[in-house]
Amino acid sequence: MEAASLLAALELVAGGGAGLSPEKRAVLGSSLLLLQRDYRFERVWFWGCIQGVRGAYYIAEGLGPDRAAPRSRLYSLNCVEWSLLPPATKEMVAQAEQLKGRFQGDPSFEYEYTEINAEDAERLIEDGKEPMIKEEARLVATIEQIDRAVGIIPRGAFVKTPLGSVHENRNFEGLSLTEAKKLSSYFHFTEPVNLKNKTLLEKADLDPSTDFLDSLEHDIPQGSWTVQLEKGGTVVVLRSLLWLGLTFYHVPMTKQYGYIYFGSGEKNLDLPFMM
Repeated sequence: MEAASLLAALELVAGGGAGLSPEKRAVLGSSLLLLQRDYRFERVWFWGCIQGVRGAYYIAEGLGPDRAAPRSRLYSLNCVEWSLLPPATKEMVAQAEQLKGRFQGDPSFEYEYTEINAEDAERLIEDGKEPMIKEEARLVATIEQIDRAVGIIPRGAFVKTPLGSVHENRNFEGLSLTEAKKLSSYFHFTEPVNLKNKTLLEKADLDPSTDFLDSLEHDIPQGSWTVQLEKGGTVVVLRSLLWLGLTFYHVPMTKQYGYIYFGSGEKNLDLPFMM
């Protein structure tokens, strides 16, 4: 969610019970603006918080002119001092998927591979690497996984230019209340997968400038999202059951929307058995 409107946005997603203390809100309100100035980002989003055993990671994302370009990610342990995270790689994500259990809250903590096979371990040793992964790398991979799986935006909030860059739609005035209650009105803000598999007949009804992403209606497993009206029916809130703690909000007929994550950074692998 936007750093400039963080305090108001936190109130809109507070129905789930998670949030920040008044002290943390006050500190973030100023530190995120300084972060934007120091790193010369065009926009800064407060991504959320991953709670560890001995501490919490507060995450921010910096955006450039092209909103679809890879975002710069930073973390802080106290909401004041921020450290830049390295870009996520496929190897990082694959390694992090093998890890189970809570985060520790220490970026230098090292995990040992418990499920790695002998061939992979031997290959790592030959390359001069120990079969271990630091928590900082796991943090990067987890943020990437969550953004890919449940980072969402309303339909029409962004437009794709003929040159391929993605920008905010200045004409976007929000979804109507009827449309805001439909999963088809929300898109994954990441590289589309299902869109490429659609036939030309299915693509004929799509607007290439706004319908260039995958919608939520075909997410697997079905039912991995809940849609609720809160604040007297004035706010539409979507919550992910796959990544518990991810909350998206949108105020219909306004430009107010965003998502935030407050959780342990663990995927809900039991979801298919809970439905």
